Amino acid sequence: MAISKYSRQRELIYKTVIENKVHPTAEFVYNYLKKDNPQLSLGTVYRNLQQLSDNGEINRLSIPNQPDRFDGVIEEHYHAVCEKCVTIYDIHINEMFDIDSLVAEKTGLDITGHEIIFKTICPMCKN
Repeated sequence: MAISKYSRQRELIYKTVIENKVHPTAEFVYNYLKKDNPQLSLGTVYRNLQQLSDNGEINRLSIPNQPDRFDGVIEEHYHAVCEKCVTIYDIHINEMFDIDSLVAEKTGLDITGHEIIFKTICPMCKN
C-alpha cells in the first residue's frame, strides 16, 4: 500500500520530534528534513506539528520570547529552561505529578491542567 505524500511528511516530522531530544522548534524540524525532502515547506511542518500537538502525539512547549518547542515525550513531566543558552531539560519528579489535586484541595478550584517551566542557569552556563 502506498503512503500518501502528506502521511509520509507527517511521519517524518513526527519521527524528527521523537528522535531529537533537543525539544526542536518548527524551523529545526524543517531544516533537518529539507535536505532530503526538497518538496517540504515550512507551512507543512507548522501544520503537522500543530495537528500532532492537538492530537496529543507530541507536546508543545511555549516559552516566553522564544519560538514554540516540541517534545516527543508525552508522559507527564516538567521542563527547565536555561535563561542563558535556552537549553531545555526534562524534569521527572514523581512527587509533583499530583499537584492538580493538591491545588484543588487547598483552593476549592476545579483544576483542568497546568504548565510549569522552571527557569535555571544550566551547568555549562554557570562556568
